[in-house]
Amino acid sequence: MTNHLIILAGGASSRMKKPSLSKLSEDLIDQANSRSKALILLNNRPMLDYVLYNAQQAGFQNIYIVIGNEGELFKTYYGKERTKNQFHGLLISYVYQRIPEGRIKPFGTADAVCQSLEQYPELQGDEFVVCNCDNLYSEKAFNLLRTNKSPNAFISYDRDALEYPQERIEKFALTKVDRYNYLQDIIEKPTAIEAEKYKDKDGKFRVSMNVFKFNGIIFYPYLQNCAIHPVRNEKELPSALLEMTCAHPTSIVGIPLSEHVPDLTGKDDILIMNEYLALHPVNLHWPKN
Repeated sequence: MTNHLIILAGGASSRMKKPSLSKLSEDLIDQANSRSKALILLNNRPMLDYVLYNAQQAGFQNIYIVIGNEGELFKTYYGKERTKNQFHGLLISYVYQRIPEGRIKPFGTADAVCQSLEQYPELQGDEFVVCNCDNLYSEKAFNLLRTNKSPNAFISYDRDALEYPQERIEKFALTKVDRYNYLQDIIEKPTAIEAEKYKDKDGKFRVSMNVFKFNGIIFYPYLQNCAIHPVRNEKELPSALLEMTCAHPTSIVGIPLSEHVPDLTGKDDILIMNEYLALHPVNLHWPKN
């Protein structure tokens, strides 16, 4: 069981900045082009509020938000101190994802988590959960990971429950687990023939939506030595965890879950997310500090 949650919010958000035909207000277009996706306003509060609320309801307390060089706006909402800002019962600290010399954008998600463990060394000897800032994970998903007894785990989502257009779903990476739900492989953009080999024991296609639990003692070396993705030129979490899986075949377990995960990838998703929140209201009834 862990009380630590690392939220990845330091990415370049390049897909969010692409033009769109969606009928967004000028203010929302400006937010999409200039802010982290975590800080785009939905019902007058940042997207990140909804993620934090569900995490708080699931029992997390220590939050580490990975931000980039232009992350000062986070401090307007979540506290000006580097560490342990009080926010509705949560303790929020910041991780500054430094960009290596010679690069113009962050070095990827594995690098973000690695820098988190280096800036907060206590995490190297503890368990923690990692998630994206632009996916609205449920309280149930967070609780399943936080309380899971395995040192390393991920939510293994039923692809059929994801409410996205089919062409988008088909691009999701598939996970392959054995009969005991231990991760064996991940395949990106599989063909229909390849995908058939990735069904689980129940005949389901399973995908990862990038929410994981890790044990720092076990996983930190794989973050440090993570290979650079040959196409995206970044150090990515799936690469690091597959290296760990190769060395330790029963090191990370998939937790089956069948539910939708709203996503805020591009400008079109802003309207979709607002529609989702209208149909599934999240009342931010925070406990008192």
